[in-house]
Order: sequence, then C-alpha cells, then structure tokens
Amino acid sequence: MSTTRAPCPVCDRGPRDRALARTEDERGVVEYCHRCGYTKAENYERRPLEPVRSAPVKSEQPAEWSDRAESIWRRTQPLRGTVGQIYLEHRGCMLPPADSDLRFLPGSDKYPPSLCARVTNAETNAPLSLHFTRLASDGRGKAGTDCDKLLLGGHRKKGGVVRLWPDECVTHGLALAEGIESALAAAHLFQPVWAAVDAGNMAQLPVLPGIEALTIYADHDEAGLKAAKECARRWHDAGREVHIRAPRAAGADAADVLSGVAA
Repeated sequence: MSTTRAPCPVCDRGPRDRALARTEDERGVVEYCHRCGYTKAENYERRPLEPVRSAPVKSEQPAEWSDRAESIWRRTQPLRGTVGQIYLEHRGCMLPPADSDLRFLPGSDKYPPSLCARVTNAETNAPLSLHFTRLASDGRGKAGTDCDKLLLGGHRKKGGVVRLWPDECVTHGLALAEGIESALAAAHLFQPVWAAVDAGNMAQLPVLPGIEALTIYADHDEAGLKAAKECARRWHDAGREVHIRAPRAAGADAADVLSGVAA
C-alpha cells in the first residue's frame, strides 16, 4: 500500500495544499480529503483480499486535556525571539499578546519546532487539546512534512477555540477566524481575535455572554462561508451585532490576503 498527499480538487487551497490523501493497494485507489470529506474510488475491490478480523471498536471518549497535554504545554515558550515569531511575521501575521494561548514549542530529535496553541472550551475556558504548526528550522515556512498542521491525538477539539487574546481583553466585541494564521492576519484590522480551529467549531460557536458584537473573518470556500453564515445567524437571532468579512478570491483566507497570495 502507498499513500501520497495532494491538493483537493474540491476545496483546493493552492499548490502547497496537502489535504487530499490518495491511497493505492491491491483493491484499487481511494482518494479522501481530510478537510472537506471529498471521496473518490477508482477500480476499488477489483481484486478481493483475504478476510480479516475486524479490530474492536473503541468506545473511549476523546480526552479533555491530559497529563501528556499538560507536559507538552509546560515545555512551550513565549513567541518573541523564536522562529515562531519569524514564521508569523513572514506570513504577515500580527503577534498576539504574551499571555496568549499561542506559544512556541522547541524542536527535538523527533519533531521540528512548532507553533503550539492551547485549545480551550469556548464557554468555560477549560483546556481541551493542543494544535501544532510544524515549522522549518529558520522559520521561513512550514516544515514540509506530510502533516504540518495537526491536533494532539485522542483529545477533544469540538466546542473549542484558541484564545489568541485572553478573556480579559474581550470586552464589547470579538473577531473570529477559522485558522490561527487567518486570525492573526485579521488582527491587523480588528482585535481581540480568536481562532475556531476549523469550520465545524466556527459553525457551532455558542453565543457568549458579555460580547455584543462579533466580526467573522471567513475562509472563502464552501465550508468556510457556510460555517460563517450559520454562526452569524445564531448570534444575530440572539440580538448581537454580527459582520462577516471574506476575501474576494475563492479559496483564500485572511492570511493569504495579507501575504499577497490573494486579494
């Protein structure tokens, strides 16, 4: 069996996109997009395999934080003066405050240096998981692995956000974007801002007490626009002021606009 990564034909975000996994084995070829769920099978099961015993279904619920997550988080450092700062500035992003839930995780023999974000419950601020962005050693780009952006395995992200600005900075209004880099690009226009981690979390963001206005910086793709509209509708129905901002170019996000990739 062999697996390669490539841009998705449905939600393609450019030549560096690696959301689509293409797997080929004795049964044929299957393509699956880990972002939008696009699936395609070619000549699948053209040669039957020997029956195998199914693995037992795991019933465990995803963890909400853990000793492992806490141990990793304790190894993180403030962004300033690290390749994490170089990477964000190279992408045209604004650095968040020092008490942000986005920090820098030094590299090791096994892993490259990374941006490390703590994902917390949007309503309670309880820690849930960690999000990693693997970086090149000089900070001038991502590491170039098969999965440069990933969540800590076995941990819950549903209902979570990355508080790029802490709660005490959120008084009257809040901005929200899907990804961390999109949010920090949008921070040039509006602060405070949080990242929703993905479109699913953005769509389900609950109406939070004390926030009278929400500005949503949507990714310009089907999932991103749909999530922004669903979130906006719920907040509007609750009597809150809501605005949606999106790049004009299809497939772009706020970070692409700031870096000159899209307008």
